[in-house]
Parts: sequence; structure tokens; C-alpha cells
Amino acid sequence: MNKESIYGLTFEQLTAWLSDHGHKKFRASQVWEWLYRTRVTSFSEMTDVNKECIKLLEEHFVIQTLTEHVKQEAADGTIKFLFKLQDGNLIETVMMRHKYGISVCVTTQVGCNIGCSFCASGLLAKSRDLSSGEIVEQIMNVQLHLDKLEQGDVVSHVVVMGIGEPFDNFENMLDFLKVLMDHKGLAIAGRRITVSTSGLAHKIYEFTDTQLQVNLAISLHAPNNELRTQIMKINRGIPIEKLMKSLDYYLEKTNRRITIEYILLKDVNDHKEEAEQLADLLDDKKHRLYVNLIPYNPVDEHSQYQRSDKESVLSFYDTLKKRGINCKIRQEHGTDIDAACGQLRSKQIKKAEAK
Repeated sequence: MNKESIYGLTFEQLTAWLSDHGHKKFRASQVWEWLYRTRVTSFSEMTDVNKECIKLLEEHFVIQTLTEHVKQEAADGTIKFLFKLQDGNLIETVMMRHKYGISVCVTTQVGCNIGCSFCASGLLAKSRDLSSGEIVEQIMNVQLHLDKLEQGDVVSHVVVMGIGEPFDNFENMLDFLKVLMDHKGLAIAGRRITVSTSGLAHKIYEFTDTQLQVNLAISLHAPNNELRTQIMKINRGIPIEKLMKSLDYYLEKTNRRITIEYILLKDVNDHKEEAEQLADLLDDKKHRLYVNLIPYNPVDEHSQYQRSDKESVLSFYDTLKKRGINCKIRQEHGTDIDAACGQLRSKQIKKAEAK
């Protein structure tokens, strides 16, 4: 039986666990600093922690559960990691370089059940949730990669937008966020963390009530129920009206801005008509959100969808701007590698099945 990742414990959980096993609170602070500040890869490197505590930790936990399976590096410095989990499953993590720092996009599930018809991540159904430790370890592996380069770079921003639906793995995602934000560890501020959801309205209420100062992004991709149901099956059970009501609650309680993600699909959702409908839908919230227009990354298995042409993208953008909607066209990263989320994993699994 595989041991649990030590990264899966929040500081409070680690403190309570050590206390239950006869160790004082300061031991948790020592272990925490070794993990997140010194970034050791074995318990034996924790030189000021007594042998009894080291032995206890080694008996119950491991530090590294992910192994690097494939690494692709783009000309712009973007790196896509394909990690293998202890059970043999594969997940993707992406590191991107920006003018403002280094961001990492993490995965929360093995596969995805949301079933968006244009998405590479959903080509393989969800087989399980990731533990909080497996999510944290994605960040740690990227940071260890940066440490080896000896350029002083640190992960400064995190987006929870990789494979899977984060709000479908809610408790583990929350523990992951608490570890990220802990001031004694990685100390990544909430304003530099964004969690994306396809629109699980009941979880948006719950997320709001946690009062975590973390950014929220909504994968909308269509301005009306007919079109959204056509490309995102989640809309059958959670129509746009129900989603918008949950966003009203979030805005009222948090006073934080929301990001609306909108992938542009050629001749599907990229007409001026859809732009006007989107402006109508968001009009009462337009001063408290912005729209992120995303050029589509074509996927072989979804050949019915193509990238919108430049003129359509600019027309859509101009229509929203004229209606007073804050929006931008997302800057692309890693266009010379398997840029679509889930694409690298899907191709590697196909290679393995072909052997």
C-alpha cells in the first residue's frame, strides 16, 4: 500500500498529527520549513528534527510520489510536465513565464467527467480525484526544477485550470490552497491564485463561504443555454440562469472580480450575435468582471471545431468593448508543443496502447 504524501497535510493538520503521536508543536514548524523553504526531498535531510520524529514520518509518509514521465519545453520558456502517479496514472502540469513572474497550471483529477465537447482533457473519463498532496507536489516539482537552474526564480502565481473540474474535488482543492497560502511555507498570496470551474453552482456558494481570498474564473464559452448545452453537457443540469445566480452571491459576499473564460470556436460561438448576447448576459455585472477570450487549440479527436480566424476574434473583442465589457485576448504560451490541456497525456496513453 502506498504511503500518503506529506504535502497533503495543511500546517494545522501536520501539527495535530504530530501532537497525536507525542511530538510538540515546534516540530511541525521545523518540518514545514524543511519542506517548503529548504525544499528537501527526503526526511533524512531534516537535520534538526530528532531521529524519533524522522522515523515516524518515514513510516507514514513520503515526500515524492510523482515522477517525471515526459517534459516538453517551448521556445517561449513554457514547460509542460507529464507526471506519473504512484498508481501509474498520468497527469499534466504547465509552467509559464510571464513579465510578472512564473505561473503554474495544476491538475486536480485523473481525467474529467464534465465532458466539454471541444476539450482534450475530457477525452478520458475521470478515474479518480487527486489527493491534496498530489496537487501540492505539482507545484513543488516545478519549484525544484527552477531551483536546479539556480536563477532565483520561484513560482509566484498558480491557476487551477488543468485536467479535471476543481470543484468536483472540493475538499482536496481547499487543502491545497491552504498549503499554498500558508505564510510560513510557499506564501503565495490569494490574489495570485485563480481557481476555474465549469459552473458547479452549488460549489460556488460553498467556495464563497470559505472566505478564501482567491480569484474565481468561470468557463462559460457560450452566452445562451441552447449553445452552451450543445458544447458543454454540464449546462443540462446547471443552466446559465442558475450559474449567474451563484455568481451574484459570490460578488455580493466577496466584492472580488470574476474572470469569464470564453474559448472562441470558429462558426460556433464567435459571431457578433453571440458577442451581443454575452454582453447582455453580463451587463449587470460588467464592472466586476472581465472576459478572457481564448484562441482555441485544435484537438485531433474534436475535428469538428476549429480556431476562429483573427478577424472574428477582433470583431468579438470590439463588440464587447463597445458594450462596456472589460475583456482581453489571452496571450498564448507554448504554441509549439501540445498546448491544449490534456493533449500530451492523451497522446502518451495512445502510444502506450499501441505498443
